[in-house]
Amino acid sequence: MPEAAERARRDRVFLVVVDDSPERAVALRYAALRVAKSGGRVALLRVVEPVEQAEWAGIGAMMAQERLEEAESMLAGLAAQVKEITGGLPMLITREGKTAEQLLALLAEDPRISILVLAAAADSKGPGPLIQALTGRLASKMTVPMTVVPGTMSDAELDRVT
Repeated sequence: MPEAAERARRDRVFLVVVDDSPERAVALRYAALRVAKSGGRVALLRVVEPVEQAEWAGIGAMMAQERLEEAESMLAGLAAQVKEITGGLPMLITREGKTAEQLLALLAEDPRISILVLAAAADSKGPGPLIQALTGRLASKMTVPMTVVPGTMSDAELDRVT
């Protein structure tokens, strides 16, 4: 494989949006297995909602700091899972704001991100609000391909398709 092609394969980043849904684990495992089998790196993005206007600014700042620390702690735990599968540490990214807005901003800022991996909700209520937004009103703003993994996939099924 030519050096430039090898570098491109090695440098590509699979981005997983870390939310509180049970499907997150499926997207994370899919991305990690793809990296383990075909090269690249996993990036984990956790977006925390901004703190509502507090009566005292100090309390609002403290609440925002606590949310960011919780996000970083969650990402650190997930990083261990990624390392177990891929052998490498993922990029950990925390942001504050609306998830779709922060995701699109990150995609615009970081050219290494080459694929977005999300998992669809496992229930019959639809794929989830982020997937609906990114395939609907925000589709024209997407700058990388998106893989939507069914949230009901088992580990064995994920191993087979990656």
